[in-house]
Amino acid sequence: MTTPSRLSPLLRQYDFARERLTDRMTGPVMDSGDGADTEVGPMTDEEYLWEPVPGCWSIRPRVEGPGPRATFLAGVGDWGRDAAPYPHPWPPPFTTIAWRLSHLSEMLFLRADHTAGSHALTRDDYHVSGDAAEAVAAFDTAAAAWRQALVSVDDAALDTVGYCTYPHGSDPEEPFIDIVWWVNQELLHHGAEVALLRDLHRARPH
Repeated sequence: MTTPSRLSPLLRQYDFARERLTDRMTGPVMDSGDGADTEVGPMTDEEYLWEPVPGCWSIRPRVEGPGPRATFLAGVGDWGRDAAPYPHPWPPPFTTIAWRLSHLSEMLFLRADHTAGSHALTRDDYHVSGDAAEAVAAFDTAAAAWRQALVSVDDAALDTVGYCTYPHGSDPEEPFIDIVWWVNQELLHHGAEVALLRDLHRARPH
């Protein structure tokens, strides 16, 4: 299938943001922003779960229950992600790399399913990764699934309201091209947050 011309620049942006985040988490080098490569090691479990301030939301062993101001652990498996029903706590809790990466990967994986899959998966079906290496692999799987869903659509689908039936966003009320744009900005801003938290962890007092 030929990629619709309106989708092509969004795909290029998505691919750039995905590669940049993956390199930032895995190394051996990352784009420094000026075209030069900067050495970086793979993200450790300590970084993944680091809580830089009191009261963080993170992922936790399910047997331990939710963290501060959370009321349940989202997802499935031995680990879950701190969560609460609407209205969410205010001010919003600071979230760890683990929380942000789990949120991002879940969003990509479920939106892929609700675009070109079963249209049935929910947050209760998403496996939460308990260590950094597993989480990076889960992100790669989810990111690939979303890209595959994108290249399956035609030009008419981009204008179709509710083409993606993802139940945890505004997807049923939005043209699909707006959802594609939204997912890109989610990847860009959460990717930047993960990168900053890695920098802060490296520079923390010992």
